[in-house]
Amino acid sequence: MKRIGTKMMRLALAASALAFSLPGFAAVDRWKLNMTPGVTEVSQQVYDIHMIILWICVVIGVLVFGAMGYAIFKFRKSKGAVAEKWSHNDKAEIVLTVIPVLILVAMAWPATKVLINMADTRNAEMTIEITGYQWKWGYRYVDSGVSFISSLDRQSDDTRQLGSGMDPKSVPGYLLNVDRPLVIPADTKVRFVITAADVIHAWWVPALGWKQDAIPGIINDQWTLVKEPGIYRGQCAELCGKDHGFMPIVVEVKPKAEFEQWLAAQQAANDVPAANIAATDTAEPAAADAAPTQG
Repeated sequence: MKRIGTKMMRLALAASALAFSLPGFAAVDRWKLNMTPGVTEVSQQVYDIHMIILWICVVIGVLVFGAMGYAIFKFRKSKGAVAEKWSHNDKAEIVLTVIPVLILVAMAWPATKVLINMADTRNAEMTIEITGYQWKWGYRYVDSGVSFISSLDRQSDDTRQLGSGMDPKSVPGYLLNVDRPLVIPADTKVRFVITAADVIHAWWVPALGWKQDAIPGIINDQWTLVKEPGIYRGQCAELCGKDHGFMPIVVEVKPKAEFEQWLAAQQAANDVPAANIAATDTAEPAAADAAPTQG
C-alpha cells in the first residue's frame, strides 16, 4: 500500500508539473489566486462584491480566532484556570444572533442587486443562440441567419491524440484555440440564449463574469456588454463526457464597424437569403426535445 501511495503521489506531481508547463498556462500568473475584475460591468460588480464579502469574512475570522486564541492562552490549565459550571446569558445570546443576521443582510443587499442586473436581458441589441454538443459549441445569430459550429482547433486536436508523437509545447495555444470563434461587437448589449442538444454542458467565459448551464430542453439566457475589443477564452464547465476537457470557448470582440463587415462576409459565405434573415427575426430559438441528462 505504501508503494502504491508513493507512486500515485509521484504521478500527481508529474501531472501537475506537466499542466503548468503547457503553453496555455504559460501566460498565467501562478500565484494570482484571487478573482479578476473581468471586462464587463457585470464582472466588475461580481468582483467588487467578492472583495467586500472576502474582507468581511477576514475581519470575522480575525475576531473569532483571535478571541479563541486569547482564551486558550490566557485560561490554560498550567496557569491555574479551573472550568466552571456553564451559565446561560440572554444578552449574549441576543447579541450573537442579531449581529450575524445584520451582517448577512448587509452582504445580501448588494449581492441581490448584482443578481438582478445579471438577469436583466431587456433592451439587448442582438441575440445569439448557443447550443452545447458533445463536444463542441453551436452558435446562431438569431437576427442575421448566420450559424456555425465551433470546435477545438485542428492542430490541438491532432496533438492530443494518444500516440500522435507531437509535442504539445510546439502548438500555440494548445487546447485553448478553436477553429471558429464566437464574434460579437464591442459596446453592444448581446443577449445569449443557451441550451444543449445531448447532455448538460455549461458555457463559461470568466472575463464576462458569469457561467450559464446549457441543458437539453431548457433555454437559459444571459447577456454581456464588452466595451473594449479583444479575445476572451473559456471552457465547458460541466462534466459532459470523455472529451469534456476538449471543448474550449473563444469570444472575439470586434469594433462595431469591423463586426458588421465580418457579419456581411459570413452572410455572403453562407448565402443567406434576405427572406430567411427576416424570418429569423421573429423565430424563437429551438430547444432540443431530449430530457436533461448528465454526461
